[in-house]
Amino acid sequence: MTQMPAIADVLAKITFNESGLVPVIAQHYQTREVLMMAWMNAAAVELTLTTHQVHYWSRSRGAMWRKGETSGHFQTLKEFLIDCDGDTVLLIVDQIGPACHTGEKTCFFNKVAI
Repeated sequence: MTQMPAIADVLAKITFNESGLVPVIAQHYQTREVLMMAWMNAAAVELTLTTHQVHYWSRSRGAMWRKGETSGHFQTLKEFLIDCDGDTVLLIVDQIGPACHTGEKTCFFNKVAI
């Protein structure tokens, strides 16, 4: 079993924007389907890594939220990846129920004809 790096080391690899946020993509660990995009601040990263329950920062509410805390549709962290520039995070998760607040399995259900 690999040892988890120190939270400070992980945070040092992430380039947060001027608002102190980083975009996060959540992907299902079995299907690899992209479930949603949200934002994290440093506290959400720390909570997610220490609890393995995914936490995000809500820009509209200006508050931290644990995915599923009101819907019961929790995300359990399986993998935490940072892209090559450090400015985007990819979470591989076990999604319980639909990921989207609309009740859809994924937030990416609005197909554009091309």
